[in-house]
Amino acid sequence: MLRCGQMMLAQALICRHLGRDWNWEKQKEQPKEYQRILQCFLDRKDCCYSIHQMAQMGVGEGKSIGEWFGPNTVAQVLKKLALFDEWNSLAVYVSMDNTVVIEDIKKMCRVLPFSADTAGESPHDSFITSNQSKGTSAFCPAWKPLLLIVPLRLGINQINPVYVDAFKECFKMPQSLGALGGKPNNAYYFIGFLGDELIFLDPHTTQTFVDTEENGMVDDQTFHCLQSPQQMNILNLDPSVALGFFCKEEKDFDNWCSLVQKEILKENLRMFELVQKHPPHWPPFVPPTKPEVTTTGAEFIDSTEQLEDFDLEEDFEILSV
Repeated sequence: MLRCGQMMLAQALICRHLGRDWNWEKQKEQPKEYQRILQCFLDRKDCCYSIHQMAQMGVGEGKSIGEWFGPNTVAQVLKKLALFDEWNSLAVYVSMDNTVVIEDIKKMCRVLPFSADTAGESPHDSFITSNQSKGTSAFCPAWKPLLLIVPLRLGINQINPVYVDAFKECFKMPQSLGALGGKPNNAYYFIGFLGDELIFLDPHTTQTFVDTEENGMVDDQTFHCLQSPQQMNILNLDPSVALGFFCKEEKDFDNWCSLVQKEILKENLRMFELVQKHPPHWPPFVPPTKPEVTTTGAEFIDSTEQLEDFDLEEDFEILSV
């Protein structure tokens, strides 16, 4: 599941920097952004999304080193690691209680532009000043690219057939990043479907260790499919899954909301809910921010002892619920 989480995140970064239509070609010179994305996932402790960082951050989610992750756990880990990743600058939203809150996502993704004369003001003050001086129509906050992960439980011991059509519909959305899931003892990254067969990538293959070469490049052969994607019947899917979506711009998110309303929420037994306002019985939503530390994220979680020295939920990040 750690590797599957890396796959979904890597796909989001490809969409972020290279575009959804970009394709890898063997032996072809690749853009510098591509090489930089690969370096985020090298198996080294100082790489932001390395398997070391993900496993160690999982300690804060109650998972000991070496213990298996579920789709929701890996989503929470990616959400926390992304706070240290300034280059990709992703807003990672993980839905709670099968509910996606539009208001919270827009609060997290709308970034107010700062100029030299507003640098000392709070975001709220800057927003008011901009509106007063330029008029509301002239002011438009920037959008922080969104990685939206929706963890779901689609049954008890096996997937409930009533969810099958809606689950497949998610793969059709242009914002789709596929789904994390699998079957007992096997985690897969699902990227599409053919009829009632899910198409997936299988991470259960041992690869030779890869590191940055002297010229700063990464040998990328094993980062791509060495064998054809596989298939499995959708009814064999473990009911614990996590859907992934990427919205580079606000209009992409608005379009996703429209598709969900049209294709998902029409069902009597819905996979998840999409609501406009933050539920009043939930604690207030506070967008997560990077902890105030003087080290990099890699150094900050360099050992499990450091994680045990403080209360993660209180000192590391303010959770939404």
